Amino acid sequence: MPDITTRTSDEDLAKRLTHPGYPRSNSYDPRWVVENQMGPNALWLLEWLAPALGLDTLRPCARVLDLGCGRAMTSVFLAREYDAQVTAADLWIEPDDNARRVTEAGFADRVLPVRVEAHDLPFAEGGFDTIVSVDAYQYFGTDDLYLPTLTRLLKPGGRIGVVVPALREEPDGLEPPEHLAPWWEPAYWCFHSAGWWRRHWTRSGAVEVEAADWLDDGWRDWLLWCEVIAEESPEEFHRTMARRVGEMVRADEGRALGFVRLVGRRK
Repeated sequence: MPDITTRTSDEDLAKRLTHPGYPRSNSYDPRWVVENQMGPNALWLLEWLAPALGLDTLRPCARVLDLGCGRAMTSVFLAREYDAQVTAADLWIEPDDNARRVTEAGFADRVLPVRVEAHDLPFAEGGFDTIVSVDAYQYFGTDDLYLPTLTRLLKPGGRIGVVVPALREEPDGLEPPEHLAPWWEPAYWCFHSAGWWRRHWTRSGAVEVEAADWLDDGWRDWLLWCEVIAEESPEEFHRTMARRVGEMVRADEGRALGFVRLVGRRK
């Protein structure tokens, strides 16, 4: 555990994480967000995704699948901000743990935590108005056969929206960008460009792609978040990972690393 005597005050943490680009996210307790993170700031990324996905136009109590929800922060966000009825699906986090967080947040009647594997989703065809996935889809969605099996869960005309860590351009050959070599891991080959993702979704035939774009200066948000987590997370594993990823993002300065959002409508 970090030494709480040196931890930033809640007021100073709130000031540090108040972001002009994410006014909805600013209303959440920053300590709660820090303690429940599992990667980049999922609320910021979901708020960036929201206008492209048309979340403000969802009907009340629309059925939303939050795929790879982690500790259900994004599920609470969807319920609170967009009046959605959310299925909070994750493989690694116990549903009981997420149920406790959801209850404490006041949305036990709006968010249902479940444990599922992304390739074995026990839901009815056409059962959801929208599917959302933040910082998770890259781990299973690069499979050429995956999107058609997932979008069968959408009602016709329903949308899927994801945000993924990404590369600005696809690398040439079999080596990562040279300046990233000291930090590169095989798992990072699931990072792709917006153009790659657009082609990948388009050729699946499952959706009409409505957005595939890059978050301008997203690396700055990523770096800020890594610095905060490296100092403030109560978990040593997350502090260590944030320091390493932060070093990589700082060295890159947006040349290669960032975020892509994708939105598709089921045909």
